[in-house]
Amino acid sequence: MRALGLDIGTTTISAVIVEMKGRKIERAYTIANESFIRSGPEWEKIQNPDVILKKVFKLLDEILEEYQDIFVIGLTGQMHGIVYLDKNGKHISPLYTWQDGRGNTPLKDDKSVCEILEKEFGIKVSSGYGLVTHLYNCGKGIVPEGAAKICTIMDYLGMRLTGRKTPLVHSSNAASLGLYDVKKGVFLEDILKKAGADTGILPEVTESFDRIGTYRGIPVSAAIGDNQASFLGSVEDAADSILVNVGTGGQISVLSGEYFEAKGIEARPFVGDTYLLAGSSLCGGRAYAALERFFRSYTEALGVKGIDHYGVMEKILEQGAVTEKLKVNTAFSGTREKPGKRGSIKNIGTENFMPRALMEGVLEGMTAELYKMYNRIEKGLHLSKSRIIASGNGVRRNHYLQEVISRKFHMKLQMAEHEEEAAYGAAVSGMIASGELTLKEAVGLL
Repeated sequence: MRALGLDIGTTTISAVIVEMKGRKIERAYTIANESFIRSGPEWEKIQNPDVILKKVFKLLDEILEEYQDIFVIGLTGQMHGIVYLDKNGKHISPLYTWQDGRGNTPLKDDKSVCEILEKEFGIKVSSGYGLVTHLYNCGKGIVPEGAAKICTIMDYLGMRLTGRKTPLVHSSNAASLGLYDVKKGVFLEDILKKAGADTGILPEVTESFDRIGTYRGIPVSAAIGDNQASFLGSVEDAADSILVNVGTGGQISVLSGEYFEAKGIEARPFVGDTYLLAGSSLCGGRAYAALERFFRSYTEALGVKGIDHYGVMEKILEQGAVTEKLKVNTAFSGTREKPGKRGSIKNIGTENFMPRALMEGVLEGMTAELYKMYNRIEKGLHLSKSRIIASGNGVRRNHYLQEVISRKFHMKLQMAEHEEEAAYGAAVSGMIASGELTLKEAVGLL
């Protein structure tokens, strides 16, 4: 028997076929998402659900024609964003993605939704979180007429696959919308009402990996957040490991049986009474991509195109480390707490203001952001971990970054076995929902 995992990412849509007995990926698929909608404001980041679902159904049906023994379908995807649904369970809005900036845009008395929530209710939440987006839309009177429910894009996929008219949302996705009490497992409805939102629009929540229906006779499990899915798909020994992911952004994740929060650290629901302690850097691998773009813009100004700049950067790094390092802060896109913050380059001298030093500085700056977050978790819970698991193309394709991470964390670094970690984790969640696998067998329980 086989399990199928689907991951609706921001830039790509992925699927994996997993042989259930050995839990090995037999085949992986990746297609471009390409569903962004060009709109007016620069801060608005929205995607077209019709385009996404058309691509997913085409891919899914092609897979099911080839593989006749799919036993379960697991789902995951980009967290935080929302789609508005009508009373029949059909979308009546675009997907407002996690990158959407309306939460930091002035709404009332020159204050943004994020500022209002912090000042009036003591709630710190970031722009791009679904209920921040919803509160802005409420304040501007632009909630679609007939909106009955909201959910994430992967929850909506689950509805369309199974014919459900209302969403059943795993707590990992519910918490990603913001204004959610993780310890009690409920939305902060009183605050939402005071802030001007109708709480009837909130979805039903489950804390288990539940089955939500069937597609072509195949059980479909409730979608989980891509952070939780990546952890499931990467870590086999949670008691002794931490997960660092570097893609467009960066993230550090630790499984804990104890609730814990600190500056820059969220306690996200995992399953049962366990939490995924997560810290996120907004730039992550995009910092190194920005450096590549810097070099590319210069060569193109010279009239030279078609160069593999990442390959050139790798050759430069092979020349060895510089004696006096540049100190690079890679918060080029700000932080969740301070979206207006920007990065910096310090300790510039006449001898070290060179490409090699800048590359090393960026790689070490990316790592330092994540290590600072992990250090807060380590000190707060008195952890003792000995292994770090790395996932994401930003680190998988850069062995120099792997070396920097291992050195900074003082741990042996191991690359996650599967490249499509989130899609693989979705398949694993489906196996757990079907009763074919336990969480202890998947990652070990604390």
